[in-house]
Amino acid sequence: MAVTLPKILIVDDTYANLVAMRRLLAHVGAELIEARGGNEALALCLDHEFALILLDVNMPDMDGFEVAALLGEAEHLRDTPIIFVTAAYADDLNRLKGYRSGAVDYIAKPINDVILQSKVRVFLELYAARADLQRALTELSERNRQLTIEMAEREVVESMVRHQASHDMLTGLPNRVLFHDRLHGAIQRAQRQQARFALACIDIDGFKNVNDQHGHPAGDALLQEIAARLMANLRDSDTVARLGGDEFALILEDIDSPDIALQLCRNLCAAIGKPYRLIVQGVAVDARIGASIGIASYSPGSRSDADEQLIQSADRAMYEAKRAGKNRCVLSEDAS
Repeated sequence: MAVTLPKILIVDDTYANLVAMRRLLAHVGAELIEARGGNEALALCLDHEFALILLDVNMPDMDGFEVAALLGEAEHLRDTPIIFVTAAYADDLNRLKGYRSGAVDYIAKPINDVILQSKVRVFLELYAARADLQRALTELSERNRQLTIEMAEREVVESMVRHQASHDMLTGLPNRVLFHDRLHGAIQRAQRQQARFALACIDIDGFKNVNDQHGHPAGDALLQEIAARLMANLRDSDTVARLGGDEFALILEDIDSPDIALQLCRNLCAAIGKPYRLIVQGVAVDARIGASIGIASYSPGSRSDADEQLIQSADRAMYEAKRAGKNRCVLSEDAS
């Protein structure tokens, strides 16, 4: 891989001076580019990045002070170091003028070989150090960008994992774990706010027949349709969960009386009982099912750790609905 040498611009209107500078700087490890006047120097600065500019002050048409001032006006050039090379720098007034024009140093004529080479090497080392720093900053910026992308991707993956751990893969509903967590939260809110809520356990009537007759893909499609109907007929504050198989559970918050919960579940029972048209592997399958729903209500006077008791009450009511002929709702007698 070829090594790119830093560039030095030498500006002098006298050809002999250019030749002399070329000889003195032949081994400093830089590419030397020459200009015979200010306009040519400015044009070269537009096409090249220079590590250093050696600028003669006394030139016709445009002197070194003017060239330095114009370079300082260009944002991408103002940081390029300029060394004035002139015999006129013997007094402090001319030195001050040079520094104000943008010079960082000066070399007096006649040129001392050792001084010239030493100063040029110092500025080349500074240029190399600045380039290394810029590369490091660029690499750091790129690494930070990559880390930001990786962190965002990780957050997405972690969010998906958390969702999958707490939701049913088939229907997207909360699973048994999240259901218990939300039930516990509902009990705590009811205690704080002195409010009622209801728990409903649902078992699908006739689901096994659809599964046996049309296969598991039809059963899966049916469960997805049931989940969609349940969500469509409940409030955002309510929870619909799939506990497993064809068993679902509802947490109905802010229910003022058990009768309201009973009527709401009757409406759900009617919605679930409407005919289904399932598309299974491109084939239409018609299905009819029902739902047995058991309901238990929770009142502020109940125990705050009554999770399992509430579930058992709703579950017993659901089995009572099945024994009574299915496709109906039963309110638990031991609910309060």
